[in-house]
Amino acid sequence: MKFIAESSVYKYILKMALPAIAGLSTQMVVSLVDTAMVGRLPDAEYSLAAMGLGVLATWAFISFFSSLSTGTHVLIARKFGAKDFNGCGDVLNTSIIISFITGVTIGAMIVSLSFTIANFFAVDDTVGQYAGEYLFYRFMGLPFFLISVSYRGFFFGIGKTKIFMFSGILVNFLNIVFNYIFIFGAFGIEGMGLAGAGLGSSLATLFDALFYIMVSSLQQYRKKYNYFKNFTFVKGFAYSIVKIALPVSFQNVFILIGFLSFVAITGLIGTLEQAASQVVMSSLMISLMPCFGFGIAVQTLVGNQLGSGKFQLAKFYGFETSKVATLYTFMLGIIFIFAPRIILILITNDAEVIETAVPILRIAGFGQIFYAVGVVLANGLQAMGQTFFVMMAEVISNWVIFVPLAYILGITFELGLIGAWSALPFYVIVYSSIVFFRFNFGKKSKVIKV
Repeated sequence: MKFIAESSVYKYILKMALPAIAGLSTQMVVSLVDTAMVGRLPDAEYSLAAMGLGVLATWAFISFFSSLSTGTHVLIARKFGAKDFNGCGDVLNTSIIISFITGVTIGAMIVSLSFTIANFFAVDDTVGQYAGEYLFYRFMGLPFFLISVSYRGFFFGIGKTKIFMFSGILVNFLNIVFNYIFIFGAFGIEGMGLAGAGLGSSLATLFDALFYIMVSSLQQYRKKYNYFKNFTFVKGFAYSIVKIALPVSFQNVFILIGFLSFVAITGLIGTLEQAASQVVMSSLMISLMPCFGFGIAVQTLVGNQLGSGKFQLAKFYGFETSKVATLYTFMLGIIFIFAPRIILILITNDAEVIETAVPILRIAGFGQIFYAVGVVLANGLQAMGQTFFVMMAEVISNWVIFVPLAYILGITFELGLIGAWSALPFYVIVYSSIVFFRFNFGKKSKVIKV
């Protein structure tokens, strides 16, 4: 691939990745702002505890079903690379129908069971009541969120990641505005407390779906892909979307369970240690969000090349994207290792928590350097249709290595917090190695048709 100028390759990769990173980063900002708002309510202790439960439950369901974006993304990228533009439109229509039916069904179920679910996990009755109210309003927006997920996969697949960036800025800005209005009350509307955060987020997702519909109505997209003219549901595409998405859904669940188990292990060591671990995990989002952005870019790049029958070029873009992402995590790793307090002070001003977190952020900083390869090339494998393999790589490295090793080092060998966190680099290196060897030595015959 020497005929491709390196500078043009990296410009192409960054053109695809940077808007995705910007869109993902807005979500992190909103999470911090929402927490700050709820933390200023009169009964902040109960509201924050309830928000923790509500957000965790929301994240669990949303992360499971948002994999529809991956299924849609992979199919669209392949069709776009093959210049089958009508096929792109048919995939989008099929995905939207799946999203709408899934969103209405699951959303209605969670809304009707919101207080039952909240009270099951909450020890305190007040916390359970607040969390139930949050879930009640939050899941009313699930159909709109999943429709946005389908559109997101479509625009990712055709390489228009800037649309996602504009969507992220819009929806998260509206999320802040609506949450403020409904949490505290404004413009004649009575404040609803934590329930207002759920309602505000649902309204923001409604506007997000409307934004995508408006953009897709533009002539440059409407005429090229004919999704309005030929609105149809294709069973074959539906099967492929679900086939690709389902392993990603379960992978998200496995990651959640694995890291919840790890947090529980740090809690066995001590409350201060658990708090420090939460701060370090928040710090790692500075590294993970850009990696996910590069992952989105590589799914498009690899998928487009596979669609046009250029297998070696697909692998080339996968490796080049992983190089760019690793350069970022390497530079960030230097800061984490040699100047950890600069990062930690952004998350908390508690001196004791900061000093407890310093050594483990250094460990995490070393480990996350290798994470870029795993995330980027895993997305490349997903573009090849190998989502089941990626899921199994996560299960093996997370459940079989990371969690047991963290317990053995931290609890059994009594090495404390540093021992538990020392398991993280092993997990990252094993996961990234499995993915790297599969991507590097994988043959064209292993690409799954979609």
